[in-house]
Amino acid sequence: MSEDPTAAFRIEAGELLEQVEQGLLDLRDNLGDMGLVNAVFRGLHTLKGSGAMFGFDALAAFTHHCESAFDRVRKGDVRATKDLVTVILSAGDHMRALVDGDAPKATGDAILAKLAAAVDAAAGGGSAPVAAAPVKQGWTLSFRLPPDAMANGTNPLALLDELRELGEATIAVRTDAVPPLDKLVPNHCLLGWDCTLIGDISREAIEDVFLFVMDDMEIAIEPLAVEGEAVEATPTAESEAQGTAVVAANDGAGRAVAMRAQGEHVRVPAERLDELMDRVGELVIAQSRLSQLAHSGHDLALRSVSEEIERLAGEMRDTMMVLRMVPVSTLFGRFRRLIHDLAIETGKAIELVTEGETTEVDKTVIERLFDPLVHIIRNSCDHGLEQAADRVAAGKPESGLIRLSAHQAGGEVLITITDDGRGIDRERVRAKAEANGLIQPGQAVSEDELLGMIFHPGFSTAAQVTNLSGRGVGMDVVKRTIESLRGSIDVKSQPGEGSTITLRIPLTLAIIEGLLVRVGEGRYVIPLSAVEECLELSLEEDLRSRGRSIITLRERLIPFLRLRDLFATDTRPDTYQKIVVVGIGAERVGLVVDQIIGNHQTVIKAMSPLHRNVASFAGATILGDGSVALILDIAQLVALGQPKEERRLAAG
Repeated sequence: MSEDPTAAFRIEAGELLEQVEQGLLDLRDNLGDMGLVNAVFRGLHTLKGSGAMFGFDALAAFTHHCESAFDRVRKGDVRATKDLVTVILSAGDHMRALVDGDAPKATGDAILAKLAAAVDAAAGGGSAPVAAAPVKQGWTLSFRLPPDAMANGTNPLALLDELRELGEATIAVRTDAVPPLDKLVPNHCLLGWDCTLIGDISREAIEDVFLFVMDDMEIAIEPLAVEGEAVEATPTAESEAQGTAVVAANDGAGRAVAMRAQGEHVRVPAERLDELMDRVGELVIAQSRLSQLAHSGHDLALRSVSEEIERLAGEMRDTMMVLRMVPVSTLFGRFRRLIHDLAIETGKAIELVTEGETTEVDKTVIERLFDPLVHIIRNSCDHGLEQAADRVAAGKPESGLIRLSAHQAGGEVLITITDDGRGIDRERVRAKAEANGLIQPGQAVSEDELLGMIFHPGFSTAAQVTNLSGRGVGMDVVKRTIESLRGSIDVKSQPGEGSTITLRIPLTLAIIEGLLVRVGEGRYVIPLSAVEECLELSLEEDLRSRGRSIITLRERLIPFLRLRDLFATDTRPDTYQKIVVVGIGAERVGLVVDQIIGNHQTVIKAMSPLHRNVASFAGATILGDGSVALILDIAQLVALGQPKEERRLAAG
C-alpha cells in the first residue's frame, strides 16, 4: 500500500517547523547572523511551497506573511529583533495547528497583527548595515521544466512570479521544443524560458525558487555584469561547487548522482521497525531453543548449524538495535523552546546548556522521556531558580542555569537535570510530608527518602499555585513513567546551590543481556547491566546471618534479600547459595539465589494485565525450552532491601 501523500507532507512539515524553530532560537542569541536569517527564510519558503502543492492553502497563505517578514530582514530593510523572533515562534505553533487542521482563524489574525507591529518596530529602529552603493550585478538564467511538472503540481507562472520578486526581471519564452498540434500532449510543459535578473541576488535564492523541481529540470545560471560593472570572474569555492552541482544535475551522470544521494536515507514508519523488532525477538527465542536441542545431543553437524545461526541472530539483533537508536539531541533540542517560553512566563533570565547530545537511546525510550523531563524542567525553573534580584543578592549570576546532560554507563543512559537555584528546602519537605501523613512527626528518615517525597502524588511545597506548578501534580507522573521504563530516579540538592535529578534509563526496552538464575524450582532473569558481582554464601553463613540480613563487602555494609523467602518457594536452601550484588545509583543490595545458570539474551515480554502490578517483576521472557522466566525489577528490589535494613539498624 502506497503512503498517503498528505500524511507524508505532515511529517515533512513537522521536520521543517522543527528546523525553523531551532534556527529562530539560535538567531535570538545572535541577531546579526545572516546565515541563520537565510536558513529560517528558506525553511518558511519551503513550507509555503509544499503547503500549496498539497492543498494546505491556509497554511501557505499564513506562512507567506512570515516568509515576507524574513525576506525584508534578509534584504536589510528590517532588523532582526527578539520581539520579531518571538512572534515567528508563536506563528510556528499556529502553523503546526494548520497542518493538523485545527487552527482558529482569529488566532492567526492576532499573530499576524503582532507580526506587523514587530516588523514596523524593527524597521523604525534603523535597518541593518547596507553597502554605501548598490552592487549592480545580476544573473542570466536559461531553464526548462520537466514535461510532467504541471501534472505533479508545479505552476510555471508562480515560479516566474517568484523570480520577479527577487529583483528586476526580463523574461523571454522559448518555444523551440513545442511540437506540431497533432503531436502535442496537453498536460506536458514544453516551454523554456530565458531570464535576466538584476540586483543583489544570491545563487542560493534563485535555486530556492526551483527547489521542488531542481533535480529533474534543465537549468543554467550564469553571473552577469550590468552597466559595465565587472563581476569578479573567479567564483568562490562555494559558488563554484553550487554551480557544478546545478550543471551536473542536468546530464545523465549528474541525475544518477542526485538520485543516489537521495537514496542514502529511507523514511521507514516507526511501526514497521517495531514489527521487525518483534520478529527479531522471536528469532532469538527460536535460536535459543535450537541451541539447547543441539547441545543436548551428539550431532556435530546440528551443533555447527546452531552456532552459525546463533552468530547470525546475534548480528541481526545488534543491527536492529542500532536501527532503533536515536541521539538524545532529538529530545534535548525540543527544550530550547520550552526554556524560551518559561523565561518569558516567569520573568526570569534562564540559560539552557546541553551536554552529551550524541548519546543514543532506543526511540521508544526517547518518546516516553519527553513528558517527565518537561515536568522536571518546569519545576526547576519555577521553584528552583530565583528571580534575578535575589540571585544577584546571593552572589550568583543574574541568569539562572538549567543543564541537561546525558552519558552512557553500561546498559544504561544517565540523564541529568541540574539547576543552580535555591535548592530543596528540607524542612518544608518534611513538614509537608508529616502533614500528608507520609511520615510520623520526628520519624527518622534518610536523606534519599526525604528528597524522594517530592514524587508522591499531590505533594507540593509551593507557597502559591502558578500557571506552571504548585498543584502537586507532575512529579508523581515523572516517577511512574521512569519506573515503567525500568529506570530509577536519584535526587541531590544543596541549599542555596541548586539541585540535580538523575534519571537512570535502560538503553532499550526490547532485548537485554540478562543473568539467568534459579530460586527454588523457578528461573529468573536479572538485567546484567545492574549486576555488580557474585559471591558465595554457604549454608552455615546463611544460618548465622538470619538475625541480620547484611554482609560486609570491602568495608561496606550491604543488605541482602533471600529471594526464596520473598517468593515463598517452600524449598530447602542449597548447601552453597550465591549472592548477586545489584546496584541502582549509589545503592547496593544482595540477592540470594540458589544457582547462577549463566548469561541469557532476554527478549522482554510485557506482563499480562492480571500480573502487571505485581511488585518485584519488570516483565517476562521465554526460555529455550519454552518455559517462562520472570525478569526481576531491580529498582523495586533495591528499594525493598535498603529501607528494610535501615529500619532494622535504627531499631537497634
